Amino acid sequence: RPPEDEEEEAEVGWQEKLFSQFEVDLYLNELVCQTPLDRQYHEEIRKLEKAGGRKNCRIFTYTDHDRFTNLEELCQKVTDSDHEVPSYLAERMANVRRRRQDRRPVELSSLKSKIITWEPSEEFIKNNHVINTPVQTMYIMGDLGPYGKLGHREYEHVLCTIKVDGNGVITVKPDFTGTKGPYWIELDGEKREVWEYTIENASAQVQPEEEEREQRMFRDLYGRHRDYLNGLVGSEFEMPLPGTLRLFVNGEIASAQGYEYDNLYVHFFLELPNQWSSPPFQQLSGVTQICTTKKVGWDKVAYFCYPFTVEMFYTLEDEGVLPQWPVLYFEVLSLDFWQRYRVEGYGSLVLPASPGTHVLTIPTWRPVELGTVAEMRRFFIGGSPELEDLTYVRVPSTFKGKRLSRFGFRTETTGSVTFRLYCLQQSKAFLESSALRQRMQSVLDRLGGFSQQSSVYNVLEAFQRARRRMQEARESLPQDLISPSASSM
Repeated sequence: RPPEDEEEEAEVGWQEKLFSQFEVDLYLNELVCQTPLDRQYHEEIRKLEKAGGRKNCRIFTYTDHDRFTNLEELCQKVTDSDHEVPSYLAERMANVRRRRQDRRPVELSSLKSKIITWEPSEEFIKNNHVINTPVQTMYIMGDLGPYGKLGHREYEHVLCTIKVDGNGVITVKPDFTGTKGPYWIELDGEKREVWEYTIENASAQVQPEEEEREQRMFRDLYGRHRDYLNGLVGSEFEMPLPGTLRLFVNGEIASAQGYEYDNLYVHFFLELPNQWSSPPFQQLSGVTQICTTKKVGWDKVAYFCYPFTVEMFYTLEDEGVLPQWPVLYFEVLSLDFWQRYRVEGYGSLVLPASPGTHVLTIPTWRPVELGTVAEMRRFFIGGSPELEDLTYVRVPSTFKGKRLSRFGFRTETTGSVTFRLYCLQQSKAFLESSALRQRMQSVLDRLGGFSQQSSVYNVLEAFQRARRRMQEARESLPQDLISPSASSM
C-alpha cells in the first residue's frame, strides 16, 4: 500500500453524515432510491461528485436516521451466548424505537400526584413498561477492507457509538482514548491485520463564565427537584409515643432443604404476645408458592425467595416486666401430582431483638407414628400426623400450668428452612438517648431499644431457674440438717 493511505484522520460533528464507498456506489443509482432520505442522499452525493468527491476514505458515519441504526438496535443480544434465543418480550419490544417516542410535557398537576398508583390502567401500564427516554444515536464507522477494495459491507466495523438522551446525557462508547493508548481491531483473515485508532474530543473548551452558568442551572434544577420530592413526601413525620417501640420486619423465606418429598410450600403466621399490637390492615399470616427442589450437593433445596413485611408496636405498661418478642410459627408441606399433601416439618422463630440483617436457618421436626402402616399410608395416600395447634411447637397459647410435659410424643427430625430478616426499630428513646444518660431511665430506655434485651433476658431467666432449683433442693432436705441445733450437736 502507499504509505499515505495507511493513516487517516477525520473530525466528525454531531449527526454529521460522512458517506462510505458502499453508500456512494449505492445512492448514485437513482433507481434504488425509494424513500425521501434515499433521494436526499442521492442529491448530496451528486454534489460531492461535482465538487471533487468525498474527502474521507475509510472513516464514515451512520446517523440516527439511517437503516443501520435500526438494524443495530434490533440485533443487540442480551447475553454473550452464541445460541441465544430471543424471549417473547424481546421479540415484541424489538419494534419499539426508544428514540422515536415523544416525551410528554410534565403537567403542574403531577406535583400533587401520588408516588404509587394502586389501580393502574392498561394505557398507564403500556406507557410505563418501557423506559421511554428519547435517544439519538450516531455511529462512527471504519471501512477496514483491503487496499483498493473499499465498499464491502463485511469489512465495516463500529469504531465509536455516541448516544444523547432527552436528559442531555452524552454516552461515548468506547471512551475517549486519553493516555490509555489506541484501540485495536484485529481482522479475521489470512494476514490477520491489526488496525489501531484513537478517539479524541475535538470540541472547544467551555469558558469559565459558561461553566459557572451551567453550575447555577444545575443547582436550581436540583433544588426544584428536592422541593418536588418534599412535596410528595410531606413534612409530617410520625413518631411513636413515649414508651412505645415500632418494629418493622422485612422478611424473606429464602429456601428449604433436606426434606423427603418434592413440591414444597410453607405456611406461616406470627403470634403477638401481650402488650404487642399491629395495624388493623396488617396481615400476620401467609402461604408461599409451591416450589420444586433443585439438587445442590447432597441435599434437595427449594428456593422460595418469598417476601413478607410486618409492622408491630410494643407498648410498655409495667417497667418491671421484660417484654416477650413475637414468634413466627411455620410448617413445611408438600403436594404431589395426585394432590396428596404431607406435613414435612414444623418450626418456630423468635424475631431478632437487635436491628439489622439476620440470616437464620431453623431446623424442623414432624410427629410420627410407630409401625409400617403409618409410613405406608403417608407414601400411598398422603397425610400424616399433624398438630391441631401450631403453637405446640413451643409453649401452646392455651397452656396455663407450670410444667409442660411432652413425654410419649414421638417426633422425627426433618430438614431446615432459611430466613432472611431485615429488622428496623423506631422509638423516641433513640432521639432522647443523650438526655436520658443524665437521669434514671426506664427499662425500655436502659435496654436501648431492645438491642440488649435478648442477652439480659437470658441471664435473668437462667438466674430464676437456678434460684428455683436451690429452693427445691432446700425444701427436700430434712429440717434437722439445716436447723442451728442440729449443727451444734
